[in-house]
Amino acid sequence: MTNRPLLLLLGTGAALGCNFPLGKLAAAQGLNPALWAAVISGGAGLIMLVVSRLAEGPPTAAPMLRFSLVSGFISYVVPNFLTFAAIPHLGSGLVAVMFALSPVVTALLSIVLKVRPPSMLGLAGIGVGLVGAIAIIVARNSGLDGRQSAWLLLAALVPVSLGLGNVYRTRAWPRGAGPIRLAALTNLAAAGPLLTLAWALDGLDLPALLAVPGLVGLQLLASSLMFLMFFRLQQEGGPTYLSQIGYVAAAVGAGIGVGVLGESYPAGVWAGVAIVAAGIGLTTLAQLRTARA
Repeated sequence: MTNRPLLLLLGTGAALGCNFPLGKLAAAQGLNPALWAAVISGGAGLIMLVVSRLAEGPPTAAPMLRFSLVSGFISYVVPNFLTFAAIPHLGSGLVAVMFALSPVVTALLSIVLKVRPPSMLGLAGIGVGLVGAIAIIVARNSGLDGRQSAWLLLAALVPVSLGLGNVYRTRAWPRGAGPIRLAALTNLAAAGPLLTLAWALDGLDLPALLAVPGLVGLQLLASSLMFLMFFRLQQEGGPTYLSQIGYVAAAVGAGIGVGVLGESYPAGVWAGVAIVAAGIGLTTLAQLRTARA
């Protein structure tokens, strides 16, 4: 029988991992990071709104407004802005690693709030994954100067925000709401604040955005594919299992950074990636045992 949560985890994480090198290319074009994040949320949200109408039918009467506003701000506005702002200073690979720390925050919140808390085996897998993520950070961070270290501290808020969002979505999921429509509305709810932030910081430089249509198209494709799987994974795997897309994204982001963007990492980074893979294996085993129980 196909392990659907694992396939969703790998697919969502791989699509998320593409965001980091694409974000680095956008930054190299001088694009406002908040505007780029707004493109992701607004564009992917509109695409998924169409898909939801085709796949899930007319909207239900579920109370989705508050869910969308809160989830959009916690899960997309804060982490996406921080991600694309930090990439020019830290590189796409290291920022991707910040997403790999979200499972720890998610697991702790799940236990404290009793929202589908992980089993002991699941916690062991998260712990192994954390060791791998720390190994990647230490190996990659050995040469950072003081200014980069400040950006690293700011980027550390990303996993905190993601963990809060992961638990909130499971706890506040509106009864009867389809995952694709929730993904669409949550992203659209995040687009407005991101556009406002972009305008306040650097203005809405639309000509610069229109000058890179191919890059915009690739980003919308990657983001739409990610979100189409993301909320389904939330439903089937729960917040802690979902959070491990950060582990997959960290490995994919580092691989693309090396293979496509010419970034280089010491051997310790790849050792960390291998440890992260072992951690995912343990949590997947825990997920299977829970499903059979």
